[in-house]
Amino acid sequence: MDDGHLIEKQLSSEELLKGHLLHAFRDSVKLPDGNTAVREYVRHPGAVMVIPLIEDANGEMRVVLERQFRYPIGQVMIEFPAGKLDPCELPFDCAKRELLEETGYSAQQWARAGLLHPLISYSTEFIDIWFARGLTLGERQLDAGEFLDVFTATLTELLQWCRDGRVTDGKTMTAALWLQNVQSGAWPLSWHGPVKVA
Repeated sequence: MDDGHLIEKQLSSEELLKGHLLHAFRDSVKLPDGNTAVREYVRHPGAVMVIPLIEDANGEMRVVLERQFRYPIGQVMIEFPAGKLDPCELPFDCAKRELLEETGYSAQQWARAGLLHPLISYSTEFIDIWFARGLTLGERQLDAGEFLDVFTATLTELLQWCRDGRVTDGKTMTAALWLQNVQSGAWPLSWHGPVKVA
């Protein structure tokens, strides 16, 4: 499919802010019809989200979730473990690191689900989505200044929370969609593992 009639071309770029996390720009672009426009956006290094699966004592599948205060909206949010990529870090390595740091769990098996672009109108951010199972609990290694609760829920509970507005985080709602389709068999995963220790 030819998308040439939709593509905008950069004419100039101005750095607006370079912070610890955010790197903001204002670009001048040429539109497909020849006119010009301004685009403001944030460059982001990318991130991962992990959907950890665990069985309870009755053999029912549960997911590991977190509760964390998110300052920009002033609320405690229910989310899946997630975090941004370190420089030169591979998404799979980031997924393993974030799962351990935030929840204390290590996984024996992993499956990459897909890619999410959560803020396409003003950010380059992408989120690599990973499933993890065969969990073993160890010690959490939270970053300095990071405070969160870890708990488990059933898929039914998670879907109900998405429906009633208790869960509004976009990546977690995307994860719920993935979970629903994986569990139904509509979206099969290719699992890898167990992870071998060198």
